[in-house]
Amino acid sequence: MGSDVNARLSQLRSRRKGETTGIALDSLNKSYTADALDIEDWERRGSASQHWTRYAIGAMQSVGKKYTEVSVTTGNRVADQLRERLAKVNIDAVFKLQGSVPLDVHIRRVSDVDVLAITTEFLTYRVSGVKSKRGGYSSPSPRSSSEVLRELRIQIEADLDNAFPSAKVDKTGAKAVKVSGASLPRSVDVVPGHWHDTEAYQESGRQADRAVKIYNKRTGETIENLPFLHIERVASRCDSIKGGLRKAIRLCKNVKADADRDIQLSSYDIAAVMYHADTNALRMGQFSELAVLSETQRHLDALYRDQDTARKLLVPDGSRAIFDSAEKIGWLYQLSLEMDELLDNVYQECFPYMASSGVMRSAKRSSINTLAV
Repeated sequence: MGSDVNARLSQLRSRRKGETTGIALDSLNKSYTADALDIEDWERRGSASQHWTRYAIGAMQSVGKKYTEVSVTTGNRVADQLRERLAKVNIDAVFKLQGSVPLDVHIRRVSDVDVLAITTEFLTYRVSGVKSKRGGYSSPSPRSSSEVLRELRIQIEADLDNAFPSAKVDKTGAKAVKVSGASLPRSVDVVPGHWHDTEAYQESGRQADRAVKIYNKRTGETIENLPFLHIERVASRCDSIKGGLRKAIRLCKNVKADADRDIQLSSYDIAAVMYHADTNALRMGQFSELAVLSETQRHLDALYRDQDTARKLLVPDGSRAIFDSAEKIGWLYQLSLEMDELLDNVYQECFPYMASSGVMRSAKRSSINTLAV
């Protein structure tokens, strides 16, 4: 973590207020209205000298309602353009938001809007499910998932070029086509997919239990995801502890965005990591938000120190291990170091007359946990 806290605060303020450079600047700034220019509550927290403390608290906060509305509107605008164009070539599709925006852990200027483009012309299902056993599905298609999704991806790439001729359409992503710039105030990642009816979905009929198969352009493989179950489980756990989990996820994402260290953990993986934090500790965030920093630092440190346990942790939907590569353990270490330093800096600000060098981090956490800043 860099020592220049003023630079960190400036980056956080710029990100939260939507200040940016490049294309679509006017339309971007106009979309925030006057509330983006106001001083936010976190900027008044603590004393004037407690810069790291303000940074930590500010990094936990949700973005404004207007910003989220513009994100959703932009995603829907892209979806509407694609829906119309796909229909012209006889492809019916439904569009769903996934990822950080519907979960309310998105951060400004970093989080894209993720839109699933799900063809309804083709689906797969588990033959062991109750609906399948009852004969509730038509005969399987002779086509493969990879074939269907490859063609859908090609069509979406062409349709985005035609729908947004002045925007940049990045077709190099493995799973998503990104459209950005020009009249779009947000970058939008469009992920082609089709439904896959799991055993749980065949029994419950709940969207959260329904999987989506997506396509990896680089390998030609298909991947089964449960994006709505991920959202449901993270949101439910967060709501049960009065918001502490979302604050911890946003804190990690903002620290990652401002870090000089190489941290390439995805937003999905960061949410999954913090999903396994101590919920009782995060619950204290409703009384003292610095308790969220304390538990985030403790949890990341504990996982890196006990890598066997870390490697056993699953993402919230249970579909895979979080740390499924050696690289991710390395990125966990870098994020943990960032959080160690943030905790140290906050402690030193809150207890300026205490010697910090010999104090255990467990003691620092205990000291700041109940501070009303």
